[in-house]
Amino acid sequence: MKFEIPEQKKLVHEMTVPIRWGDMDAMNHVNNTLYFRYLEIARIEWMHSIGAAPDPQGEGPVILNAFCNFYRQLEYPGDVRVKMYVSDPGRTTFESWCTLERTDQPGVIYAAGGATTVWVDFPAQKARPLPDWVREIVS
Repeated sequence: MKFEIPEQKKLVHEMTVPIRWGDMDAMNHVNNTLYFRYLEIARIEWMHSIGAAPDPQGEGPVILNAFCNFYRQLEYPGDVRVKMYVSDPGRTTFESWCTLERTDQPGVIYAAGGATTVWVDFPAQKARPLPDWVREIVS
């Protein structure tokens, strides 16, 4: 199964993540699970930057699903440039997308992934409509 990142999306965040020696596996490239970690690091940093960090006593974002398409092998040493995009706000959800490229090879996509995020009332354990301020950011 392969998911494609849509052409219509909004760039909301960029960051650099260092590739660590321990990120490599026995094949001498970054283990596939770490690509998901890089996507997560960018998503969480962005959520904190907009004031949307999950609040266990209140509301916040929860990931419903996640995917990653692998195009090229990342290898140590180096730095990964993660670009995060958003699109398609629904009543309670929005889509997020990321591309991964090496900083020494700008524009060469090594992987691309995404996630569907739902806004949740944590104590009630129920989806809630996206707050207007979040909707404005992801629209």
